Amino acid sequence: MPMDLKRSREFSDQIIDWVRGKGRVLIMAHDNPDPDSLASATALRHLLQMTTGNEATVAFGGVIGRVENRQMVKELEIKAFPLHALDLNQFNVVCMVDSQPGTGNNSYPADRPVHLVIDHHPPRETCATCRWVDIREDYGASATILYEYLVAQKVSISTKLATILFYAIKSETQDLGREWCRADREAYLQLLPLVNNHILFNIIQSEVPLEYFRAFKKAISSAVIYDGVLVFNLLDIHNPDIVAEMADFLLRAEGVDVVMGMGCYEGDEVLSFRTLSHDIKAGHVMRAVVDGLGTAGGHGMIAGGQIAGIATGEQVQEQLALTLTQRLLARLGRSAANGIRLSADDAEGLADA
Repeated sequence: MPMDLKRSREFSDQIIDWVRGKGRVLIMAHDNPDPDSLASATALRHLLQMTTGNEATVAFGGVIGRVENRQMVKELEIKAFPLHALDLNQFNVVCMVDSQPGTGNNSYPADRPVHLVIDHHPPRETCATCRWVDIREDYGASATILYEYLVAQKVSISTKLATILFYAIKSETQDLGREWCRADREAYLQLLPLVNNHILFNIIQSEVPLEYFRAFKKAISSAVIYDGVLVFNLLDIHNPDIVAEMADFLLRAEGVDVVMGMGCYEGDEVLSFRTLSHDIKAGHVMRAVVDGLGTAGGHGMIAGGQIAGIATGEQVQEQLALTLTQRLLARLGRSAANGIRLSADDAEGLADA
């Protein structure tokens, strides 16, 4: 699907006219925001400020944990604030980017209205109450949608904003290697000449703490492969983003087409799901796995989930991991017998789920 500037112009015209004069705007990213969420929020703030003059604030729940993401915020001077530090009564317009009401991956109170949703994940029924909704499931990144708005409205894009948007599309689609469409490629190529390569290098090559490498060890030592499905458990973690990073890494294991990872961050279980198969609907699978326990969402080949209020202790976390593993294997129709431990010889590493 190529860039749809006509659709983007018509939709952005409408929201600009509607927002103008309504006062302060809140732009909500998802919890523990990734580059796509932060870039989309930053681009929307720029669009509204340049076209309406409205003051807009970007907010998020959780933490910006991944080192590259913190470096991006620093290098590109992204202004984003923890949601708990804001008085929500000060905002007359609420926007949500790269997320939707009721998905469980954002901390915005469910009893407060959301007026605008821009996303590339499958639509939820909760969006029916929102005044404006632009959801494009075929797009690989929400940042591509926001880039289209800026181009359609002929709003100037600074070097830093171009770098934010480019890095978002780059990381979300893994350099146009995963779940991208023609619109993502067009945006990627148009933004590339505007990027600050020095800043981009500093983001990608950010120094990482020793805990990062310990996470690799823990992920590998806990990983078990059942019939092409690899499951790992990091137990207590200091950074919720590390689960997704380890899931991406372990998906490269030979003979594996599905990875599910988990870790406990401040009493909440964080789940990450990855697959190489276009036939497995990641979001649907994860929602089935956590049904009755928590919330989940995603698209095509990528998904995540959350289970709140997990009791402390490794035994509880390991029992939860066993339950989730059994649910996942049953959902996929994979065998739970003769699991192979990634870090042991086959003869020594057999395990049943």
